[in-house]
Amino acid sequence: MYERKIPINLDCGIEITMNIIGGKWKPWLINRINDGYHRPMELQRVIPIASKRVLTQQLNELEKMGVVYKIIHPVVPLKVEYFLTELGVSLLPIISLMSKWGTQHRELYKDIF
Repeated sequence: MYERKIPINLDCGIEITMNIIGGKWKPWLINRINDGYHRPMELQRVIPIASKRVLTQQLNELEKMGVVYKIIHPVVPLKVEYFLTELGVSLLPIISLMSKWGTQHRELYKDIF
C-alpha cells in the first residue's frame, strides 16, 4: 500500500480539492460522465488522447474518493458503467467554472500550448 511522504493538509480546502480532482483527466471524466458517457469504452472514445490504462486508473481513484460509483452488470461479457455520486455532482460547478475560464482565456495561451 502506498504511503504518502508528505501528509495532506486537511486545513486547506484547495489541497483537498486538488487531491480529489487533480490529475490530467479527472475533470474531463467527471464532465463526460455527467454528459451521459458511462461505459469505459465510451469514455475512451470521447477522450481519445488519454490511454485506456490511465483512464481506468483515474476512474478507480475517483471511485476510491467517492466521486463516482461503478455498476458491474453480470452479463457476458461484463458490462461496467460509472455514475456520479452526490459528491461527484457537487463538483460540477467547479468543473463548469474551469471550462468557462479556459474558454474565455484560450486566446492568451494559444501560442504557448
